[in-house]
Parts: sequence; structure tokens; C-alpha cells
Amino acid sequence: MIFECHTSFPKGLAREWNELLERSITKVPFLRYEYLNSWWRTRGGGEWPLARLLLVTARRDGVLVGVAPFMLVRHEGKISLMLVGSIEISDYLDLIVAEEDLPAFVVGLLAYIQSAEFPQGWSRLSLYNIPEDSASLEALKSTCRQFGWNFSADAESPCPSIILPGDWETYLAGIDKKQRHEIRRKMRRAESSDQEVRLYVTCEADQLRADIQETLRLMEMDAEKKRFLTPLMRWQFRISLRCAFSAGFLQLAFLEVGGKKAAVYVNFLFNQRVMVYNSGMDPAYSEYSPGWVLLGYLLQHANQQGMKEFDFMRGDEDYKYKFGGQDRQVLRVEIDRA
Repeated sequence: MIFECHTSFPKGLAREWNELLERSITKVPFLRYEYLNSWWRTRGGGEWPLARLLLVTARRDGVLVGVAPFMLVRHEGKISLMLVGSIEISDYLDLIVAEEDLPAFVVGLLAYIQSAEFPQGWSRLSLYNIPEDSASLEALKSTCRQFGWNFSADAESPCPSIILPGDWETYLAGIDKKQRHEIRRKMRRAESSDQEVRLYVTCEADQLRADIQETLRLMEMDAEKKRFLTPLMRWQFRISLRCAFSAGFLQLAFLEVGGKKAAVYVNFLFNQRVMVYNSGMDPAYSEYSPGWVLLGYLLQHANQQGMKEFDFMRGDEDYKYKFGGQDRQVLRVEIDRA
């Protein structure tokens, strides 16, 4: 493998990168070229204003076989290599490589980043949001043993998820009886109200800008989210959703009550998974339970469309478990050079 370090996102790499991702050990939208490129434009909405891009690619016979999208940052008192996308707004991250190429890629990568060909000064790899079932964990651990480096991996956040049976009634039968009754009751009550209640999903490009603005309005009804959505973070959110829409994997879904948007779910539809990225609700419509009703519609639709999984991603909010979420973890990997 021939390794190369890039200090900007190489033009013309998008197609190769995304095709490699389709064969990669971790297939998530947060690793697509256009997502990480847009993330880098704002440094994650201002999370890493002083970061330096050190994106590593590996080729065999001219073919792209691996990407380690690193950035150099000061983190917890150390100069560290982290994955572009870290930490706050990209729920899953990883190396981008097919499983059959993973062992050779990891050995070559760790050798390369300590060589004179790669900028030095760093002392740690700090890799956040690695899925607990990623094959990169064992590959990194075994390679660190060979190099005499220190490796640790610790749970960072739960990611509740539902394996979908493909049928709405079968799904409901598999969750707690009390919660099943509550979901059905709230959906029936909303549907029988004197106001029209309907699901609306953004499909037209000329409606996207206005719908993103409505999404931000609904998110900001929550005080914590309002504090999080700084002007730079709002810009990051807009460009991320525009990228997802252009690539065809954005599901921007609203519950409308009487023609007004009462709740929103921002989801990514990727690799037969519904991935819940964010949500918002107008408390003025709380009598309609718009968050629960919208989530019910989305789960119903996901089963009908043959989705395999409904992934709530990071966070242990109570409603995720009421709808049947089962925990998985994302890990924080720390690698210190000897």
C-alpha cells in the first residue's frame, strides 16, 4: 500500500471514497466524503477552530483501499490525532477500509504516521464514536501490541436501536404491553381530533430551505438545543442536511396539525437503517403528543419499507427505551505511542 497525507480534501476523490465506504467495515453517512468535507468547512460548527487536517489515503496498484480522515488538535492537554467529525455531531466514526484490507491497512497506517513522511508532534490517537462491533478495534489493538503502543477502549455513549421485524403489528407485539397501549392510544387520539393530523416528508428541493428553517425553529423550542445551535452550528446543520438531501439519504419528517408543523424528526436512511439524527417539537401542540405520534408513523413506515433497523443513535433519553430500543455502545479508543 502507498500512503499519502493530504492537508485539504482532494478534489475528485468523492466517487472513489464513497464507493470504498460501500464496502467498508462501518457503513454510516458520517463517513461519506461530502459529509466530512462539509463538516471540515466549519470545523464541526466551531468545535475545533484550530484543527489541522491530516487526511491519510492508502492505494494499492493505484486503487483507493483505505482512508484515515485524521485531524491534528490539542485535546485534554495532548497533541492528538482525531477523526474528522469528532466529537459532538457525528454519532459514528471509524477508519474507511474493507474488512479484507483492514489488517494490512492498520499496520501500514501506524507505521506511516510515525514516519518522517507524516507531520510529527502528536503523542496520542484519540478516536471517538467507534461502534462496539467495529472490526477496527481488534485490528488496532493487535497492531499496537506489535508496535509496543498502549491501547485502551472504553464505552463512551449508549446508542439504543430497534431491530425491525418488517411488520408494524409484530413490532408492537414485541415491546412492553403498557407502552404498546400508550403508542396506540396517542396515535388514535391524534387521528380522531378535530384538526387534520398528517405526516409530511420533504421531497422537493425547492422546499428544502424553508423546511430546514422550520426544523431549526422546532429544535430551538428546547432550551438546551437552542444554546447548542450557535450561528456557526446552525450553518453546519444546514449544509449537512443539504448534503444528505443531495445524496438521497435525508428523511426530514414533520407531523402537521391543522396545516402547522408541530414536530420534526431529522433522519438519515442509510444501509437499510433509519438513523435518528435530531428532533424538535412545539409545546403548543403537546395535547396531540406530536413527538410520539410522529415517531409511531415513522416506525410504521420503516417496517413497511423493509428497513432492517431503527437506530436512535447516541443518547439514553427515556423515550428511546419506551419504543423498544436496546443498547449498543460507541467507544472511545486511546492509543499512546511508547
